[in-house]
Amino acid sequence: MQETLTITAAEIARLAGVGRAAVSNWRKRFADFPSPVGGTASSPEFDLAQVEQWLRRQGKLGEIARADRLWRHLAAAKEGPAAALADVGAYLLAGQREKQPARKQLARRLADLLPEVDALADELGPQPAFDELWQRFSAPGPGRPFATPDDLADLMVDIAGVGGGSVLDPATGTGATLRAAVRAGSVATYGQELDEDLARLAELWLALRDVAGEVAGGDSLRSDAYAGRTFDAVVCHPPFGIANWGLEELGYDARWEYGVPPRTEPELAWVQHSLAHLRSGGHAVLLMPPTVAGRRGARRIRGQLLRAGALRAIIALPGGAAAPHGVPLHLWVLQRPLVDEPTPARALLIDAANGQHGDLYGRVLAAWQAFADAPETDLDEAGFARAVPVIDLLDEEIDLTPARRQAAGPGQPTGTDLARVKDRLAAVVKDLPALMPETISEPDGATAPTVSVAELARTGALQLIGPIRSTGSPDEEPSGVTAGPRVLTGPDVASGGEASGWGDGQLGQQISLVRGDVVVPTVAPRLIARVIATDGTLLGPNLYLLRPNAAALDPWFLAGQVRASANEKQTSSLSGITRYDVRRAQVRRLPLPDQREHGQAYQRLEAFESALQQASELGAELIRLTADGLAGGSLRPAEPSVRRARKKA
Repeated sequence: MQETLTITAAEIARLAGVGRAAVSNWRKRFADFPSPVGGTASSPEFDLAQVEQWLRRQGKLGEIARADRLWRHLAAAKEGPAAALADVGAYLLAGQREKQPARKQLARRLADLLPEVDALADELGPQPAFDELWQRFSAPGPGRPFATPDDLADLMVDIAGVGGGSVLDPATGTGATLRAAVRAGSVATYGQELDEDLARLAELWLALRDVAGEVAGGDSLRSDAYAGRTFDAVVCHPPFGIANWGLEELGYDARWEYGVPPRTEPELAWVQHSLAHLRSGGHAVLLMPPTVAGRRGARRIRGQLLRAGALRAIIALPGGAAAPHGVPLHLWVLQRPLVDEPTPARALLIDAANGQHGDLYGRVLAAWQAFADAPETDLDEAGFARAVPVIDLLDEEIDLTPARRQAAGPGQPTGTDLARVKDRLAAVVKDLPALMPETISEPDGATAPTVSVAELARTGALQLIGPIRSTGSPDEEPSGVTAGPRVLTGPDVASGGEASGWGDGQLGQQISLVRGDVVVPTVAPRLIARVIATDGTLLGPNLYLLRPNAAALDPWFLAGQVRASANEKQTSSLSGITRYDVRRAQVRRLPLPDQREHGQAYQRLEAFESALQQASELGAELIRLTADGLAGGSLRPAEPSVRRARKKA
């Protein structure tokens, strides 16, 4: 890692929070702008350290946290960020375990970065220091491996019933499911990953926590590191669509108990690999592409899995649950059949593809647990979950797509249902004009000076807190009657909903929100700022808290300024277009009375936005009810004379 760390013009733009045209302009206008040290004439590369020094001299780069500064060097390392971060992790682990010879050897490899690494470890401790860098590595970004989102990984682990048992992930990736297993209480975690650097990283994460287990490198299908070993649970997000998965070498492998997977069905190889590593009665949960549930090439193996009682459930998830984000993925729940036990007569199919995230995963988990507790009962939540007799699934197609096996919803919509929704929609639309704030042109307003959020915090105009770390997942209600206070999460802020998390000791730091606080998610579909209306909830992970000084800043003015479109690019970090650093956001300098006037306009604008969203939801409901009623026969088109009478009325 002693090579010069370089950065492209596009990365300079993201680093400084400007467009690429600004970087080109700087190169032309400023003679002291660093010269290229590599690349090509059309795509030059610059020395990262020189660029940072120049930006700082020009006042174009705010104060950078030590972890951010160190991560930028690791992200630009020639050997790749995973290998560079693995060296840092190994160095921190050697220090934690007081293995001085290994630590000295790694120190030579870290070279110039060693002071920053040591300072971060002294400030936070070895494990938290690695976590800070790990979070930046696992954030979305160009060239980064896709990580299974934590909430989905937690759901998979909960369905698998990991508890205090052993768990295997044969396609570990960045280790998201193993981390979820640790959060769930697993005492021994094992994995295998084709990318040696990722395998090393995942194992270091476990080792720094003294969690028993290992993560081996290599191809799980071709070179199984755990051949002959079984575990209490398997959780896995396997690679999709890899036709060259090893059929030629593995055609007679003992793992293909339910049939040799065709070349075009590699996911079924992962299904049977997972079953082969389960103890009798243990569960596996795999994230799968939706086509495997219905493709004709997989029909025979699907049938064998059902007949043996090995395929217990398929759960259709909403689009965007995990990469690839445009595809609504499935969860397959498998079980190693119990010896001398009757074959289950039903399989559970859950269609959550059209659900809103909110507490959707909690509903999915509750449906699975109800089925697991009483697998022979006739569970049927119309349009959502159904325990289908296996004999009904073993038809010609054996199509297990959940939406195609759900019973029709209860009843057909009536004219009364339709009228009720129409009245609600009309009332909301009627109020829209009154909610829109009145504005007038301000010719000189665009030239008003601005100040960054970081500068406002430095001068005491506001207090900047977070984002805080989480020691677990705040998304699920804990057992027992003392759940603790509610936690405001990123999805709550994005949706405008109430706090849905629980503060059951899973936050690294408990910060109570008060009325007038402004919260901003670090990761969201767009830059969002929300003003807190009531006291009592806790600040969740991945949220910035901006607490304005009432003598200097109006909270509604601050929130409206932060969420402005101009700040979208200004706050997007080097780690990806959907990760925001609110410290870079620019706020206009206005006297407090003017701020309050603007704040009232922003407050009305938010009410207008909320009403528009409600109108959209009611409109969609009206369309659905009308279409379902016409299709089912409970509604019919009105006669022309009736339509004319309604129009006149």
